[in-house]
Amino acid sequence: MSGYFIETGWVNLAYLVASVLFIKGIKGLTHPRTAVSGNLTSALGMLLAVVVTLLANGLDYQWILVGAVIGGLVGGVIAVRVQMTKIPEMVALFNGFGGGASVLVAGAAFMITANPDVQTTVSTGLSGLIGAVTFSGSLIAFGKLSEILPGRQISFPGLRIFNALVGLGALACVVWLTVDPSATIAYWVIVAAALVLGITLTIPIGGADMPVVISLLNSYSGLAAAATGFVLMNNVLIIAGSLVGASGLILTKIMCVAMNRSLGHVLFGKLGPSADGPSADDVYGGKVKSTSPEEVAMLFDTAQRVLVVPGYGLAVAQAQHIVRDMANVLEERGINVEYGIHPVAGRMPGHMNVLLAEADVPYDKLREMEDINTEMEQIDVCMVVGANDVVNPVARTDPKSPIAGMPIIDVDKARTVVVVKRSLSPGFAGIPNPLFAADNCLMMFGDGKKAITELVSALKEG
Repeated sequence: MSGYFIETGWVNLAYLVASVLFIKGIKGLTHPRTAVSGNLTSALGMLLAVVVTLLANGLDYQWILVGAVIGGLVGGVIAVRVQMTKIPEMVALFNGFGGGASVLVAGAAFMITANPDVQTTVSTGLSGLIGAVTFSGSLIAFGKLSEILPGRQISFPGLRIFNALVGLGALACVVWLTVDPSATIAYWVIVAAALVLGITLTIPIGGADMPVVISLLNSYSGLAAAATGFVLMNNVLIIAGSLVGASGLILTKIMCVAMNRSLGHVLFGKLGPSADGPSADDVYGGKVKSTSPEEVAMLFDTAQRVLVVPGYGLAVAQAQHIVRDMANVLEERGINVEYGIHPVAGRMPGHMNVLLAEADVPYDKLREMEDINTEMEQIDVCMVVGANDVVNPVARTDPKSPIAGMPIIDVDKARTVVVVKRSLSPGFAGIPNPLFAADNCLMMFGDGKKAITELVSALKEG
């Protein structure tokens, strides 16, 4: 008994160290300068937790090692090959796999537990419910973001009632499992109902809102892991799952605030063009002024301060490196170049920060939306690369607009605005952007990377 106590004490001490590493890692992820070290710190904590768990239980490591090698190789190859624009889809898959793992582990542990108590049965039922919702919902999110599935809202009459009935049925099965632990069929009914629920909860949400949904599903995967921790009575799994659940909810809240929307509006698809809103012809008719790289190069001749506002189009075009080259040319002329970052530009929070960091843009050049907006009237040339709704002034001016009240970067207040965009196509809100027809705005149409490459050539020739 004494030896067992010492062994358990050392295991719990290792779990405590791993938990501290998790917390320090999350803290490191709050700033670009410490994000890499934070990620490595969290990974070290997870390695410690996994190794200690395996050693403490005296398992047969043959199949565990085979699974670890195969999983490690697949994960490594995917991580190396994935493009930055595809990271949200990859995160969605990770969430789904986490939820699926919770379903299988909790179910397997429950099956081999003799006389499970109430805590075990309730935890097993909740793990199956939350984990299965996470799994199927994440696959739908992946499909929408990768355009395997239609990105539009998909619904049918009575969908909310259907979801409510399926959810209540799944919870009733949790009660059934608690009352009669021998009824293992109840667990698989929970899982089946939750798989359906994950699909029907996610398909009504438009593709542009998938980043918010992914953040929420990330939280769900943590909650499922924490519930599985109670099934296994594993402290580090409970702590790690709780951290993921809490951080996912916080991130979801941050994203909703940045979009000036409630979580309910995201989940129930409350975003779309107003029926009585102005048409694209009304907004753009005869007012849009196109320009060329050579003309934009001449604009910079008299500029002292330039702001670049990146969006998802920059990520799709992989134009971050050529944008940095443009900034280098301008800075050699004594022009101050900065970057205005909207919190939900791209497809996930921090997307633009990561892209620009990949191109070795100094961190101190990145300006938060609230910060740069106070200085926008001092900007000589503001170059918008692939952004749309996050710079749409109707968010300030039209209370009936679907993006009314959404915080934006006030680029229209700069002296001159140059928008690099393929066309006048709308953003996720589906509404025209009067910025493109403003007197101080010039449109440089074309692929972002190609257009800015031509601009850099024009600057060097000039």
